[in-house]
Amino acid sequence: MTQAKQVLCLGLGVVVGLGLACSTPVGVRTANPRQIHRYLTRSALTTEKPSDFSEIELRRYDLVDSFAGQPRVTLANLHAAARAENFPNETLFALAELSFLHAEKTHEQGDYAAAMVYAWALLYPEDGRDRIDLLDPRARIAADLYNRALTSAFRRDEKSRLIKFAEPERLEEGVPIGLPFGRLKVSSRSDVLRTAESEFFDLRPVTELEVRGIRNRYRAPGMGAPLAAHARPREDVIPVVPLGEEALVPLTAIVLIEDPISGLTSGHLSGRLTAFSSQEVAAIPFDDQMVPLEAEPTAALAASLAESQFWKKELQLFLGNAVGLRQESKLVGIRPYRDGRIPVVFVHGTASSPARWADMINDLMADGRLSGRYAYWTFSYDSGNPIAYSGMLLRKALAAAVERADPSGTDPCVQDMIVMGHSQGGLLTKQTAIDSGDRFWKSISDQDFEAVKLGESQKKLLRDSLFVKPLPFVTEVIFLATPHRGSYLAGPQFVRRLAERLVRLPSDLVRLSTDLVTVLPQGSAGAALIANRIPTSIDNMSPSNNYIQVLATIPVVPEIRAHSIIAIGKGDKPLDKSTDGVVKYTSAHVDGVDSEITVRSPHSGMQAAPATIEEVRRILLAHSAASRCPAP
Repeated sequence: MTQAKQVLCLGLGVVVGLGLACSTPVGVRTANPRQIHRYLTRSALTTEKPSDFSEIELRRYDLVDSFAGQPRVTLANLHAAARAENFPNETLFALAELSFLHAEKTHEQGDYAAAMVYAWALLYPEDGRDRIDLLDPRARIAADLYNRALTSAFRRDEKSRLIKFAEPERLEEGVPIGLPFGRLKVSSRSDVLRTAESEFFDLRPVTELEVRGIRNRYRAPGMGAPLAAHARPREDVIPVVPLGEEALVPLTAIVLIEDPISGLTSGHLSGRLTAFSSQEVAAIPFDDQMVPLEAEPTAALAASLAESQFWKKELQLFLGNAVGLRQESKLVGIRPYRDGRIPVVFVHGTASSPARWADMINDLMADGRLSGRYAYWTFSYDSGNPIAYSGMLLRKALAAAVERADPSGTDPCVQDMIVMGHSQGGLLTKQTAIDSGDRFWKSISDQDFEAVKLGESQKKLLRDSLFVKPLPFVTEVIFLATPHRGSYLAGPQFVRRLAERLVRLPSDLVRLSTDLVTVLPQGSAGAALIANRIPTSIDNMSPSNNYIQVLATIPVVPEIRAHSIIAIGKGDKPLDKSTDGVVKYTSAHVDGVDSEITVRSPHSGMQAAPATIEEVRRILLAHSAASRCPAP
């Protein structure tokens, strides 16, 4: 650079702050690719600023400063500019995103509805319009803007539950929502929250929920507001298996907007609000195309479990009356039952609850090969009761459900049930698949059972508990960490004495214990067994207990396939020395099963171990392939 040029550069720099030939107005530099990607992919969904796509439109119309100071005026001007050009895709996207940003500050229903309309018009314009390319990143952002705006457009109560747009009668006529540029009239059927069997109520959004405690959060991308709702059977319907009182069913609400570009031009738009169970419907038809539905099943499941407070009740239910809490055994569904699905029943273990199956159920229901194929039911019971008694309650509950679903006994789906149990639940599961004959009774008394002088109700209780027949509709059972020969933790006498002091048995068993002592011969094994009380489940699971020893000798009937998944904990011990901390491998192993695998996991929580879930998935897929139940 010449001396004259240096002087000129210095002088101009002093006067106007420019460095002539010292720097250039346009340049590039190497930066962190992640930072560049964050800049290019940012949007109103993740920051409080618009995306680069929308800022380009603001700069095009010289509206950057205007949007910062007068957003409503700016949006009106941008809308007018877009209308003059028949709403090009670039400007539609900017209007959707900028309207959403504005709505996040005003929290006005009309502002959210405007963002929703613009986004829908971009993605689903009327015929004759070029649709945005699915690989364009604005397509996914627009879908999420629509979903978030629709969710926020619903009114909320103080508990964040959704309030209907209007009463059913008024909604059928159409409810007007004021927009900055016109009006959106939303209508719906009065039975929008009903199916043939159920009606939904107490709706709440789930995209705003942070989920913890479940390993995988599944989300099906699509259109609509993911919700969770309580469900109850319609007045004229007796459910095959009721849902739990706290169960929340995942729904998706969506507003289908007819001819959105024409509506944006005229200022008069109409939309049809509808809702679907997202576990039953994955996509809906609209204008000769299929619209995929957004779904958040994991969030709904987690909300159900949090509301039920299963974990806080597990030990209390095990102790029963000792803490003044009793719960009847019950079979409940994860979702309303539909014909054409094969029941899979989950049975929890000692001092446990159905919540322990959450990760497995979440993963299985998210598998498209299984979700429409199986109905998932859970059985809960007082796990302090004698195992024979709890097994009887399980068989009765399953038989009653099958009778409601298939009174003629001809449905190939209901008649192809799978039952699986963890720990003590596996012992209950085994009682759906064995023919005990009189072996349990003979372990108590040498007398002919029919000759025993007991009241008819007490005799029926004994017969139903001790004379076990395989359930004709169960075709497969799965044992998880099941103590077929007892648990060494239940062996020490002080453990059984502690259970004796804390566990309170049902009144019918207490009365039966008293009467049996009077009718069994003094000095007999049976009289000695129940001299003081009916044994608890902890007594039953002691390796030296008469009941567990007899149960171990009874095989699963050949017609029912059986599988074992055995937890062995960590370490390199040989299998005959391995344990999961509660059950030894030698107790969990049984001969004659169709398959057996070992899983490196502690006893508690092995239902959530990835290897366990993958083995159950494999079994269900094989079961599905061989089933006579027609595939959906």
